[in-house]
Amino acid sequence: MAPVEAGTREAVIGLRVQPPQQDFVGPAATALADAEHCPGSEPMAILRDGVPIGFYRIERNAAVIAGRDLGPGAFGLRSFFIDAAWQGRGLGTLALEAALADLCRRHAGARLLALTVNCRNHAALALYRGGGFEDSGELYHGGRSGPQHLLLRRLPG
Repeated sequence: MAPVEAGTREAVIGLRVQPPQQDFVGPAATALADAEHCPGSEPMAILRDGVPIGFYRIERNAAVIAGRDLGPGAFGLRSFFIDAAWQGRGLGTLALEAALADLCRRHAGARLLALTVNCRNHAALALYRGGGFEDSGELYHGGRSGPQHLLLRRLPG
């Protein structure tokens, strides 16, 4: 994991998901451009041997994810994906674990991580539930591809 910088930016922009996933994860170029203009958004590259194989964003204010204040130490996760060429190797699980560890290392006050995932995105739901996220029981209805579950994960600390 590393912040997207000039040396990795073009490789991150070139990352893609499988066609059926495009309803759930927009193009990396769009997410990266948005992150670069949003205060509190940290665009992150998922690296393997120094090469970007995935992307995600950390939001220092979980309200941009949850639509409401989740209290002090609440962060958000969005746009998490592994490039299509690297999928199916268990790297999503490893990357999620590494992203959580990195968040806690870089933000000592992090206590909660929130994300939304489309109700039809069963693979992502399984990944996040396996990573310790719990369904809040709330749905977010502002997504471009339909309703999304609001998932929460308590962080150590």
